[in-house]
Amino acid sequence: MTKIKVLIVDDSAFMRKVISDIINSDAGMEVIGKAKNGSEAVLKVKELQPDVITMDVEMPEMDGLSALGKIMATNPVPIIMLSSLTKSGAEQTFKALQLGAVDFIPKPSGQISLDIVTIKEEIVKKIKIAAGTKKKLQNFNSMPEFVAKKVAAPVRKTIDLNKELNKLVLIGTSTGGPKALHQVIPRFPASIEAGILVVQHMPPGFTKSLADRLDSLSEIRVKEAEQGEKVLPGCAYIAPGDFHLTVARPKKDAARELFINLDKSLPRGGLRPAVDVMLESVADQFWSHMVCVIMTGMGHDGAAALGLIKAKNGRIIAEHQSSCIVYGMPKAAVETGMVDKVVPLSDISEEVLRML
Repeated sequence: MTKIKVLIVDDSAFMRKVISDIINSDAGMEVIGKAKNGSEAVLKVKELQPDVITMDVEMPEMDGLSALGKIMATNPVPIIMLSSLTKSGAEQTFKALQLGAVDFIPKPSGQISLDIVTIKEEIVKKIKIAAGTKKKLQNFNSMPEFVAKKVAAPVRKTIDLNKELNKLVLIGTSTGGPKALHQVIPRFPASIEAGILVVQHMPPGFTKSLADRLDSLSEIRVKEAEQGEKVLPGCAYIAPGDFHLTVARPKKDAARELFINLDKSLPRGGLRPAVDVMLESVADQFWSHMVCVIMTGMGHDGAAALGLIKAKNGRIIAEHQSSCIVYGMPKAAVETGMVDKVVPLSDISEEVLRML
């Protein structure tokens, strides 16, 4: 069996040692090199040709973002960023994902995480997923950066608080999702008549930064969902990390109003938020037209609940394999036989608007 070759980039000797031990403890992987800053990393990528890189964000001489940009421009390799659970750490993480990083892992306790061994399984799993994306990186990173030109500066958005809700767009995604959402959400016009609910598998602390970033690039309002708020047309609500996003109606047979309900019930398939939980809730509570979109991601979250959406005459879109960083969730959706249309990422927003 050919082992996955990993390059570790971190300015902390302790972190390089612990991450190296974690990787080498798995029979399917081996550390082939280490670098203490971005400059060393750029040179070692050319020399060692790794399958995957783990990259610290904050380093002297050349930081992780600068190194990432250089590597993706010259020797595209799947890169997983290790970032701190801070506001600036979250913002840097999203810049990294936009520049082409496949995924990220939050350090559990800051820049030098003495307890990083507690996330050993996550590190191993994400490296294996990343290794499988190597061939796709060239295509994915050459896709047009639509969002860079869409909205030059944040615009003042007026949302009609009294407008009746009669359409919903439901989006589920995981690995590769943050970058993919940047290709979908900013393409929705301010005039869209649907409320939009989004589940992106992501830890706490990162979903607000994702929502704020998308909001600054979009004509519609994009925000992290809050308990008890009303779902309004022209607004997108992103499930907060570690909370299931469900919906509720105060008077099921009377007013046609939908409200956000966040809960910490048990993870579904190890996931919270889970797409299946959101879809089950919406299918139970909503009374009108729905379009469900399953995008890039590992696993099969969302597939189990598609039958409920279909039973309510909802339409279902799956992202085409050609544009997925990981063709797991869309593949599982397609295999249910309930998907109405399979389209590449660049066409998803247009297809949603057509179905609405």
